[in-house]
Amino acid sequence: MDTPGNPPRVVHHTTESPAGGKYLESVGSYLIRVASEPQLIYCPVTDRVGQFGPLNQSGRALRNDGSRRTNREGRVCIQIEVLGYAKSPWTNGWDPAKKPGWQKILAACRSWGVPDTWPAGPPAKYPGVDKARSRSVWQSKGGHFSHGDVPGNDHKDPGAISTVKVLYKKTAPADPKPTPAKPKVSVSHLAAAARADVPAADGHTTYKTEVKVVENALVAEGLLAAKYADGSFGSKTVTAYAAWQRSKAGGSYTGKDADGIPGLTSLKRLAARHSFTAVA
Repeated sequence: MDTPGNPPRVVHHTTESPAGGKYLESVGSYLIRVASEPQLIYCPVTDRVGQFGPLNQSGRALRNDGSRRTNREGRVCIQIEVLGYAKSPWTNGWDPAKKPGWQKILAACRSWGVPDTWPAGPPAKYPGVDKARSRSVWQSKGGHFSHGDVPGNDHKDPGAISTVKVLYKKTAPADPKPTPAKPKVSVSHLAAAARADVPAADGHTTYKTEVKVVENALVAEGLLAAKYADGSFGSKTVTAYAAWQRSKAGGSYTGKDADGIPGLTSLKRLAARHSFTAVA
């Protein structure tokens, strides 16, 4: 390369030939025969890729701009001949997500530091008005160019190809939303809360967060009025928890075993129905 200190770039061409079948081989052979090889040739129909030489060495598909050798501009000047016609953009009806061959071309270009930009703007429609071929942009900017952007050249390919499709990027699958951790409720904390909160003034709380988890579960079971789910293990909560202990789901306890003070077994039964974890 003549100016390896200049930014890397890619130049997009069309071969002005059909695609599919054996055209990749036949057009590739022709380009060699007339000494106009790019580095890469691509068939959008078959997704096949051909390579003529190293990406960091000069191709031969561009005319010089006076004494300036456009094929040798920049760190790399990766030229891609795509089978197709400028008048019918090859990206029409083409899905890059289903084209691993093209994705490999993009990965190779990006590995040489070519930015995903079009410094001279998107390729122009063909036929149409000629674009200005800015020498300053061509020589100073890295990114993707159409053949119709390169100074010293008169070809207008590749036509109005989709810049979004050409620079396709795989989107990483979204990280699954983390499952919220279940709150832990200690049966010893609940017992301590009942001993402290019942004789205390209304609204006294001990281990408020854990008590409220249990009270919300009792509300959902229809055993406690919502207005009493305040984090205080008072007499209303004790009565509601005793009803839970006596219920079939709570363990069908009777007598002193249904005193409204949580035990680990009855608490685990409640936890299993209301998404919290009961611990000793």
